[in-house]
Amino acid sequence: MRTLVYAANWKMHLPPGDARAFAATFLARTRPQEGRTYWFFPSAVSIEAASNALKGRPDIRVGAQNVHWEPKGAFTGATSIPLAKGAGATGALVGHSERRHVFGETDAETGRKVRALLEAGLTPMLCVGEKLSEREAQQTESVVTRQLRAGLENLSPADLARVLIAYEPVWAIGTGKNATPEDAAEVHRAIRGVLAKLGLGVRASVLYGGSVNKGNVHALVAQDEIDGVLVGGASLDPEGWSELVQL
Repeated sequence: MRTLVYAANWKMHLPPGDARAFAATFLARTRPQEGRTYWFFPSAVSIEAASNALKGRPDIRVGAQNVHWEPKGAFTGATSIPLAKGAGATGALVGHSERRHVFGETDAETGRKVRALLEAGLTPMLCVGEKLSEREAQQTESVVTRQLRAGLENLSPADLARVLIAYEPVWAIGTGKNATPEDAAEVHRAIRGVLAKLGLGVRASVLYGGSVNKGNVHALVAQDEIDGVLVGGASLDPEGWSELVQL
């Protein structure tokens, strides 16, 4: 049985008290299911609250939305990996489209973050995806390949096996539009081809992100190439999220 990963990206929502309340509802409404893992990515100020509230369930992980590759230093406003780890994070998003296209994060920086997370024993979830103009120019595969190669540069097969991948077409994030399950699966197959060329000999977990909701999640994860979902807006309601992850 393949493992399905359901990841909630809370972005700039849910302060510590709300994170604890969310966790209480989620724990009350869900039970561990074989072959399913749940990730929560709260804001930095809520990592500790979420981690403490969700501990005790081996199927649940808590991660940071972003980290700096340096372990410490004069980087005002940044979260180091030791700080995130100390708050209870066991992984982090890397290269989310908002980090790339709003904050100007480069492909090279994603690679530094991936390597720093792996060296610290944490799980990176590397996000890749094309903008609408790139999709219309038939550049989806070349963009995704470039982002993957930069983010995973010089990793051993053992380290590659520890990385989660999330394909999130930028044009589908928060727009109400999403790639069809078949379109998403086609890109996922291309991603697996790149991973094989990089030396990964096992099946990687490749998630889809982009306007996922209760109406389309089942069709998405029914695709053999799609190993789960990375969800923003639809993950903010604890009752709705609890229902979505069990569909």
